Amino acid sequence: MKHIIGANPAPAGPQVQTLKVDEDSAGQRLDNFLMRHLKGVPKTHVYRIIRSGEVRINKGRVTADTRVEAGDLVRLPPIRLSERAGEKSQAMASASGKTGGFVPAKDFPVLFEDDTFLAINKPAGVAVHGGSGVSFGVIEQLRMARPQAKFLELVHRLDRETSGILLVAKKRSALKNLQDQFRERETGKTYLAMVLGIWPERLKVLDKPLHKYLLAGKDGGAEGERRVKVVAKGDPDGMPSLTLVKVRATTEAGAPQPYSLLEVTIKTGRTHQIRVHLASEGFSIAGDDKYGNFDLNKELARVSGPGNLKRMFLHAWRFQCNHPATGERVELRAELPPDLSHFVRHVLPQPE
Repeated sequence: MKHIIGANPAPAGPQVQTLKVDEDSAGQRLDNFLMRHLKGVPKTHVYRIIRSGEVRINKGRVTADTRVEAGDLVRLPPIRLSERAGEKSQAMASASGKTGGFVPAKDFPVLFEDDTFLAINKPAGVAVHGGSGVSFGVIEQLRMARPQAKFLELVHRLDRETSGILLVAKKRSALKNLQDQFRERETGKTYLAMVLGIWPERLKVLDKPLHKYLLAGKDGGAEGERRVKVVAKGDPDGMPSLTLVKVRATTEAGAPQPYSLLEVTIKTGRTHQIRVHLASEGFSIAGDDKYGNFDLNKELARVSGPGNLKRMFLHAWRFQCNHPATGERVELRAELPPDLSHFVRHVLPQPE
């Protein structure tokens, strides 16, 4: 529910609005909160007004992943939705038979589920939620597949090309509890990553600060792709980041292209943390299209048979947390999907 404060009863045109966040919306990401309230407004426009600073919470600047809290006042700039756009949105909804447009209903492989949260095995290539350039993601498809569910919210995120364990809260109390565990570093998140080269056993702790920025957009615009880089310790723009690395296996000596399969545990959840930390040491992830070896990536994608790799080799393999209701320690595992397991068998020595 939204409460509009200070709006005229019959405005002559689009007006600045202030939305007051209620208890049911507390804890949501700002982008999700706005998309639920701005039906028919293109998602690209929602992200644009957030990035431009036109959206404020309690008069302060915010980002798309800012969490709203009960009682927050969200300021929106004047937004005009043409009648034609509104009619088009309604027509698509009617044609699809689904509320909110053309989001397909889809359930995903479930690793764990009870009445507080569920954990799914997310496939690669699927965004966790709709956003800039993405019409819908896992959470929107889950909501369509489970219309009876009163509450479904992402607990955390995975990159679009990363597969593996993803948590979804079914109760607001569970969402808050699990996010508090993430914040206090009480969870354990371990990924499997295949990197180019032989990782040195001595290199176990990566703690370089990370800085998030945007590449220049087309024609010199400022809305290009998101990127992350390591910065010097003490840099005011650097975010503290901690990654632990354990070598699981490496290619045999003399292999034409050496690889290392790593177990990577993150203690902080920065954007692209694993990808950037590993690449900064000279060991990029195989198939990484942002920080990797682009020429080799093309070769791997062209290969036929088990040596083929069409996406980034990064998989959320193991997750540990305290159950939000009972406090009992929970451990979940998602084994490698077939495309990655086939690649492992091809490039790494197998036990007799």
